[in-house]
Amino acid sequence: MKTCLIFFLYTTILNYCFYFSVSSSISLLLPLSHSLSTSKHSASPLHLLKSASSRSSARFRRHHHKHQQQLSLPISSGSDYLISLSVGSSSSAVSLYLDTGSDLVWFPCRPFTCILCESKPLPPSPPPTLSSSATTVSCSSPSCSAAHSSLPSSDLCAISNCPLDYIETGDCNTSSYPCPPFYYAYGDGSLVAKLFSDSLSLPSVSVANFTFGCAHTTLAEPIGVAGFGRGRLSLPAQLSVHSPHLGNSFSYCLVSHSFDSDRVRRPSPLILGRFVDKKEKRVATTDDDDDGDETKKKKNEFVFTEMLVNPKHPYFYSVSLQGISIGKRNIPAPAMLRRIDKNGGGGVVVDSGTTFTMLPAKFYNSVVEEFDSRVGRVHERADRVEPSSGMSPCYYLNQTVKVPALVLHFAGNGSTVTLPRRNYFYEFMDGGDGKEEKRKVGCLMLMNGGDESELRGGTGAILGNYQQQGFEVVYDLLNRRVGFAKRKCASLWDTLNQG
Repeated sequence: MKTCLIFFLYTTILNYCFYFSVSSSISLLLPLSHSLSTSKHSASPLHLLKSASSRSSARFRRHHHKHQQQLSLPISSGSDYLISLSVGSSSSAVSLYLDTGSDLVWFPCRPFTCILCESKPLPPSPPPTLSSSATTVSCSSPSCSAAHSSLPSSDLCAISNCPLDYIETGDCNTSSYPCPPFYYAYGDGSLVAKLFSDSLSLPSVSVANFTFGCAHTTLAEPIGVAGFGRGRLSLPAQLSVHSPHLGNSFSYCLVSHSFDSDRVRRPSPLILGRFVDKKEKRVATTDDDDDGDETKKKKNEFVFTEMLVNPKHPYFYSVSLQGISIGKRNIPAPAMLRRIDKNGGGGVVVDSGTTFTMLPAKFYNSVVEEFDSRVGRVHERADRVEPSSGMSPCYYLNQTVKVPALVLHFAGNGSTVTLPRRNYFYEFMDGGDGKEEKRKVGCLMLMNGGDESELRGGTGAILGNYQQQGFEVVYDLLNRRVGFAKRKCASLWDTLNQG
């Protein structure tokens, strides 16, 4: 039975009522932990920025690799969110990176060797041993074809040394001829894994015959991935076969962190079976960030934009971006960000596995030029910091800085998303090491994805998880739409967990 939860979130600046229509019998609440909260690090803001910007760029370039069909996320401490799952008869859980930009669940299995992993964040727990209840996936299975970029089962059976007469008669479907190992490449790492099937356990839910990849050897990738994309091997897709109400819609709400580990001690809520009721709204609202912008006055309902169909990359959550406003000036997006062409190029991918938003060079430069015309005329450019951080433009802040509002305009009536200041302008202290004076710096948190000519046939842009902080982002697969609503995510977790 559907119940309406009316709850109150109280903070020193917050006093509102949020009418949230959820059926407790069909939704499942899971915690996402941020890598900053689980790793021990003493990295400076500059180091974290450089690491995250390098990985964002590497992942975006991988989207345009001419010979790479499967796309997965490059792992980087400080920019990723972990989900805990239990597979097989073992009671031990494995923590995986949640990634809406890929469509496979895989994790390291004992015995496990990770090459060139000395500088990588270690997983919260040791790699699990493959359960005795796990079975190999047949070479003729559609799941095997999906893992091998849709290769026909006849080719896969041949690779598995299945006899020709068995292939011709369709008898090559036993465990004697398992799915061949598959190769996944990352921005700066790779892995070889085999497909297995076993039970998947989530709180109050168990899924039989769940297909996943087991990797005994990886290159620079010590932690696995829970793919939440639109492909048949993703966690939502497999969950929807057994529990359609859980797999056909999900949302997450990423707790704002600004690379501060103290801010992500509380989990970010992931809601499987998250269906948005038309009545859902805030009776009175306020913004999560005390930054003085006008979003405090606006109602906090979901704004939706349609998912675009991409035949070349069907597992991407691609949407149409119409433009970006800096202050009162609207900068129209190029045609490649508004639609998907016949070659599968264009669109904007909403991606939990990439940190920063990547834009085509000409469009990015127009946004930066307008931003710099407002901020750069008042504040000195921090040219020395930009190469060290990977971000640009950056400024020295000797006084209170007035930053123009940044608004994303998606396709659809009223489908505009106003980003909080902290989602696109990061302030931190630099220097103070005896060589340089300690000064406050602020950087624009968008990145140049390269010339349009280099992006043809691939993703036009990416909306990264840094820009998604403080929003509940819902992926409505039934209605083929993505929605955004401003939330105080830590309080949302507390309230839903109590409910």
